[in-house]
Amino acid sequence: MGTHEYTNDPRNSEVWISIDGELFRRPEAKVSVMDAGFLLGDGVWEAFRLHKGVLVFLDDHLDRLWHAAEVIGLVIPISRNEMVARIRSVIDINEMYDQVHIRLIVTRGMKPTPYQAPWVISSPPTIVIIPEYKKANPQRAIDGISIATVDVIRGHQNAQDPRINSLSKHNCIAGCLDASRKGADEGLMLDPNGNVATCNSTHFFIVRKGEVWTSTGEYCLDGITRRKIIDLCKENNIPCFEKDFTTEYVRTADEAFVTGTFAGLTPVVEYDGELMSGGHRGPISERLQNLYIDLIRSQSGG
Repeated sequence: MGTHEYTNDPRNSEVWISIDGELFRRPEAKVSVMDAGFLLGDGVWEAFRLHKGVLVFLDDHLDRLWHAAEVIGLVIPISRNEMVARIRSVIDINEMYDQVHIRLIVTRGMKPTPYQAPWVISSPPTIVIIPEYKKANPQRAIDGISIATVDVIRGHQNAQDPRINSLSKHNCIAGCLDASRKGADEGLMLDPNGNVATCNSTHFFIVRKGEVWTSTGEYCLDGITRRKIIDLCKENNIPCFEKDFTTEYVRTADEAFVTGTFAGLTPVVEYDGELMSGGHRGPISERLQNLYIDLIRSQSGG
């Protein structure tokens, strides 16, 4: 499972889930087969981490959610404050405090018939909040993951905008399947010009001669952890560049890592069947891991 490898927690079988403000135990939490999210993947989503009672980088995540909804012409029917209240109500009823992952989904709502036109709709948008006790495997942060270049690319914004968290995830799923066929944990996806874009479920960085490189961001999600790592580099005098580069620069990189909300920063120790940084976590990756952990702790007071 790569960066998304987690420890199974039996408490998740009975957690409370919010659907349009109502709370249901997980076995009873259901949406209609006529919901636009189910029928068409028509909606947006966001993920949050609860660390010692704090929703880390909450404003960043809400900004991204509202922006994504605007991009697809979906009007979220409640305010940001009301959304936070719903998230908090789910956290509180589950008595959650730490090592919690929250998935928030907003679909366009109910359809009177299976038809793609977004104005053919028969209800307000559906809002689902799913909390889970979900702790990342800490060994992955040390041992790292393998990645492989996949044949599935990230497309242009006028095809399916890769910069937003759309419910329609087929592009990423296809990349994940190709990576699995090639024996890797994650797939490195290129953009239409043959430059490195992102991985199928994380953001990708390389380190060359003390410099950190990542893609321009034109063909990948506006990653919040990605953005925090770039900021940490700048604040700690680590040269960092958002730029176009090809897989040849990946092959000859000194080290590499990926980032994401769930696992933070994870080193890459194998690329296309060849070891990176001797098959071990590189020193800059380790330094940025520690800086990111300190940043998380500063958000929650410890």
